[in-house]
Formats: sequence, C-alpha cells, structure tokens
Amino acid sequence: MTVEIDPASPSRLAELADVAARTFPLACPPAVSADDVAAFVAENLSAARFGDYLADPQRELLTATVAGRIVGYAMMIRGVPDDADVLRAVTARPAVELSKMYVLPDAHGAGVSTALMSAALVKAETLDAACVWLGVNQQNRRAQRFYAKHGFTICGTKSFRLGTAIEQDYVMVRPA
Repeated sequence: MTVEIDPASPSRLAELADVAARTFPLACPPAVSADDVAAFVAENLSAARFGDYLADPQRELLTATVAGRIVGYAMMIRGVPDDADVLRAVTARPAVELSKMYVLPDAHGAGVSTALMSAALVKAETLDAACVWLGVNQQNRRAQRFYAKHGFTICGTKSFRLGTAIEQDYVMVRPA
C-alpha cells in the first residue's frame, strides 16, 4: 500500500469532511451521545469549516491518500491556547498543536498513521517548533500508545467540551 501525504486541497474539502465525520466518533468514549458527536461534527468538521481551516495561516492541514482516496488527515495549529491547564503542560516555545489526526478504520495497521505522523513532525520542524503537543481522551488507550511510540509523553491534563459533556484529556508533548 503506497501512502501519499500532501497538503489538503480546496477541491477535496467534501471528501475530507466525510473522512472527518467517519473517523471522529472512533476517538470518542463510549458514553458520549450520538447527538453530541453529531453536533461536534456539524460545527467543526464540515467542508465549510475545513475551508476556514485551510485559509487560516496558523494552521497546516495534511491528507493521507491511498490509490487517490483520502484515508486520513492531520491538522496542526501554531501555538498554545489561553487554557491554563495546557499552558502548564506545554512549556517549550514555540509550540505546535497536533489538533487532529484520524485515519479510516480500513486503513488501520497499514502504515497510514505512521506516515501521517512522520509528515506532521517534519512539518513542525519546518515551522521551527520547539515541541509538538496534543490532547487525547484519557480513555483512548490505543491512541495514547501510538503517540507514546512516536515520542509523546503525558505532561498534564485538560478538559474538552463535547456537546453537553466535559471530557478529560491528557496533554501529551514531544520535542520537535
């Protein structure tokens, strides 16, 4: 399987949004309601929102394709938000957040996630980042193992609003 990693294309926003809508629920804890997931997807993962993300000079959006089909994506954001918990956990500057990284289930185990992570880390280097950080749900052990394998360590916790629920995330950081 040949994986190609490229900057996201404005002409493929609908396909990207479809992949996002299909993959985001995979990272959610089982107790999260379908309504909360649907509301998050509608607000944050639509084609229009991805268009906004592409236009934002503080964001980088990468897609992973196999045989011309988008099977995953990663979004990076320069900086650290004004969140006290994140500010305590992420001390190196400049920092880049790996805000989103998702791969379709039929591409799991085929090297897509590793290729996407490698490309994201290279991109962070080109942005002169001192570190890369991310938030991952405390119940998502599979993702935590993957991130640890790529040099991320738990440095703190933060809250993440998902509809009516407040989820608890680990903040994981790695040097760039």
